[in-house]
Amino acid sequence: MSVSVSSRMTRVKPSPTGAVLSLATKLKAEGRDIVDLGAGEPDFDTPDHIKAAAQKAIVDGHTKYTPIDGTADLKAAIQRKFERENGLDYDASQIVVSSGAKQSLFNLCLAVLGPGDEAIIPGPYWVSYPDMVKLAGADPVIIDTGIDADFRITPAQLEAAITPKSRLLVLNSPSNPTGASYTRAQLEALGAVLDQHPDIVVVADDIYEHIYWADEPFTSFATACPGLFDRTVTTNGVSKAYAMTGWRIGYAAGPVELIKAMKLVQSQSTSNPCSISQVAATAALDGDQAPVREMAAAYKARHDYFVAALDALPGFECRAAEGTFYAFPRVAGALETTGIADDTAMTERLIDEVSVACVPGAAFGAPGYLRFSYACSLETLKDAVDRIKRLLTA
Repeated sequence: MSVSVSSRMTRVKPSPTGAVLSLATKLKAEGRDIVDLGAGEPDFDTPDHIKAAAQKAIVDGHTKYTPIDGTADLKAAIQRKFERENGLDYDASQIVVSSGAKQSLFNLCLAVLGPGDEAIIPGPYWVSYPDMVKLAGADPVIIDTGIDADFRITPAQLEAAITPKSRLLVLNSPSNPTGASYTRAQLEALGAVLDQHPDIVVVADDIYEHIYWADEPFTSFATACPGLFDRTVTTNGVSKAYAMTGWRIGYAAGPVELIKAMKLVQSQSTSNPCSISQVAATAALDGDQAPVREMAAAYKARHDYFVAALDALPGFECRAAEGTFYAFPRVAGALETTGIADDTAMTERLIDEVSVACVPGAAFGAPGYLRFSYACSLETLKDAVDRIKRLLTA
C-alpha cells in the first residue's frame, strides 16, 4: 500500500543548506578531514551570562507552558531592544516570539498569503523564502540581481515586479547569502515605490543586524520608512548575534492584526517557544553586549582575509560584504577554465576531491556562484583556500 502526500508538497524542495550540513557531518563521522564552510552557524559558544540565566531558570522552575506569543519579560526586552537600537516603538501586542526567526517568517507567510497571491523576493535569496511562500499556496516572484549590481534591487526593478497580485516583499539586509546590505537612502527609495502600492506588506529580515561593519550605521526598513510602519513586519532573533542557534528563539514585530494572525498560526502548530530559551534570550537582549561586538569583530577579520583570498583564485570574483559571515563569489570563470559543468558540480568536486564543503549558488537562485561560510577560524579558512586552489589548478 502506498501513501500519498498532499499536492502542495510537490512544490517544495528540501533545504539545500541542510543537505550540505548532513553530508559534511556524515563524512566527518566516517573519518574524512572535511573543511565545512557550508553551515550558517556561529562557531562561538553562547556567552556565559546567558547560559547562567538559563541554568538559574531551570533551578527556579521555569519549566511550564508560557503564553503562546512569549513571556512578558522577553517581550519587554524586545521592546527595549527595538527602541534602543532601531528607534522603533512597539506595544507588547505587536510582538510575537517564536521557535526561531524561521518560524516567525513561516507564520507570516501563512498569515498574509494565499492561493493566487505573489511574494516578491530579491535574489540571491535565503533558500527557505520561496518554499515558505509556496507552502502558503502563493507564488514567489524573484527579482534577479548579481555581483555587478552589488546584489541589491533597484526601485525600477521593484516597480516592474509589482502586479495586482503582489501581497508581500521580503527584504533581508545584511543578506544571506551575499553579505550585501541596503543603505538608509536605498531603503527610502524602495519605500517610495511601495508607498504607491498600499496592499503590499514588507517583511524586514534583520537576523544579521549585529554582524555588520559598513561605514553607515545599520538601518532597519521600518526606521528608514516610518510612513510604512503600519505594514512592515520586522523579524529578528538571538541565533546569529548571540551564538544561540540551538536555543531556537526568534521574534517579529508589526501591525497588531498581522501579529494576531501569526500568533493564531503558532497556537495550532508549536504553541509557545521553549520556556528556558526565553529566559536566556531575555538575558541576551538586556545583558552585556560586549560579546556580540567581539564576535562581529572576529567575523570582520575573517571576512577581510577570506574575501581577498577567494577573489585572488583563478576564475573567482568575490565582492566585499557589509555583514553576515558568508562569502558569495561568482565562479563562472573557474567553471569555464576547469570544464566543470556548473556550480553544483563544482561543490561536488570540492567535497569529493579536496574535502571542502560549501553550497552551490543555484540553491539561492544564483547559478554560477558558491556560498562559503567563514564562521570558523582563520587557520581553517587558509586551509580551505589552499584546498580550493588545488582543485582549480589540478
